[in-house]
Amino acid sequence: MARVVALLDACVLYPAPIRDLLIQLAKEGVFQARWSNEIHDEWIRSVLADRDDLTPAQLARTRTLMDKHVPDACVMGHAELVPMLTLPDPGDRHVLAAAIVGGATTIVTFNLKDFPDHLTAPHDCRAVHPDQFLLEFAVGAPERLMAAVRAILARLLNPPLSFDDYINVLHRVRLPRTAGALAAMTDDISS
Repeated sequence: MARVVALLDACVLYPAPIRDLLIQLAKEGVFQARWSNEIHDEWIRSVLADRDDLTPAQLARTRTLMDKHVPDACVMGHAELVPMLTLPDPGDRHVLAAAIVGGATTIVTFNLKDFPDHLTAPHDCRAVHPDQFLLEFAVGAPERLMAAVRAILARLLNPPLSFDDYINVLHRVRLPRTAGALAAMTDDISS
């Protein structure tokens, strides 16, 4: 079975807990992640607008690490396709263009209304909410999803997070179904 190729919209690369989980899964080969320099620029602008405690240099480091740990994720050569695409918000056309050029069949985004099926399907692509996208791994590859969560928890040392705290974080970042599925997995393991 071929791995899913998914374009990650800027809104799922910030907040950090969603980005970390998606990147960890991509790094482990659970799916092939795609993004573009424009998407990088967009999520970084959002972070800087919300967080005056972070610097452009810190976020540039995160961007570099993303590109390093998920090789071939950054899509290039899609700019000429942008004017030929139609979406409700013309500012989102670069996302669909990157998905098409990057061979993505899925755009992972909170902004489903900005990528309606009738405009993405002709390009063999669909928009999926990140909670639904991650839930598919909870069903289809639960051990790999749990391994990704364990890897993230092992890295989070300042401050460290318990598994229950992490589940609460996932609820806060609007991933309630994924959080519930992970909690159920640990209930099954501990029973």
